Amino acid sequence: MRFEKWQALGNDYIIIEATELPFELTPKRIRAICAAHYGCHSDGILLLSPATDPAHVAELRIFNPDGSEAELSGNGAREAVLYLRRCGWTDAESFSILTAAGTITPTLQGPGAAAIAIGRAATASKDYPGGPDDGRGTIAVGPLECEFQHVSIGNPQCAIEVREGLETLDLPTIGPAIERSAIFPNRSNVSFWSAEGQTVRARIFERGVGETLSSGTGACGAAVAAYLRGTPSPITVSLDGGELLVEISESLDLILTGTAEPLFAGEFSPEFIASIE
Repeated sequence: MRFEKWQALGNDYIIIEATELPFELTPKRIRAICAAHYGCHSDGILLLSPATDPAHVAELRIFNPDGSEAELSGNGAREAVLYLRRCGWTDAESFSILTAAGTITPTLQGPGAAAIAIGRAATASKDYPGGPDDGRGTIAVGPLECEFQHVSIGNPQCAIEVREGLETLDLPTIGPAIERSAIFPNRSNVSFWSAEGQTVRARIFERGVGETLSSGTGACGAAVAAYLRGTPSPITVSLDGGELLVEISESLDLILTGTAEPLFAGEFSPEFIASIE
């Protein structure tokens, strides 16, 4: 089973074409493939299939390392679209692919960068069913009760502004309870952020993953929260792995721009495949 591994600001994914799969990608197999030491140690799997709709170049499914399926990943989508162009699925500079969150449209900016129109953000969604239309609420962050902004970007985001002490927050300790709070029936990604000028500093605790060096949709969630509090667009989001640019329209349409690169290509051994069949 052939694959490539890519990274975008330290957010690394295994890319597999569906025609290479000898079996269904079950949660158990996903966990085995993504495992550290015994697998390929990855933040997830990007599964690409030929599109049934000719308006799309491909269909993309995104799996977290815990075996769950994500609706969208900004970094993962960018890796996928650059892979599609590099591997000859299209020769267009702008095209569409289908995700569980809907259609996204990238515009390539060379072999290692892309701007992706990832849809319209919303502050009310089924992922925060008890919330008000503006998506604002409060949640326990360790011993403190803090305000948060719910943002739906095809997947749920809980963005928490941190005015002091952002860099010293222990995300592995405080993140799980927020991700799995009862107010988020589908769990939630969590971003902790602060703003200065048109730059937002964000740290990310990703649903099904944990603390990550970066997250495209997490960056968008933090940027939208800052925008709704007066930060003008475009917003540069500074993450542990690097910077992303988020453009936000008055109606909350989003364009996410950043880089991605291939790390290596490989083939899982017959012994490994047999061990997870």
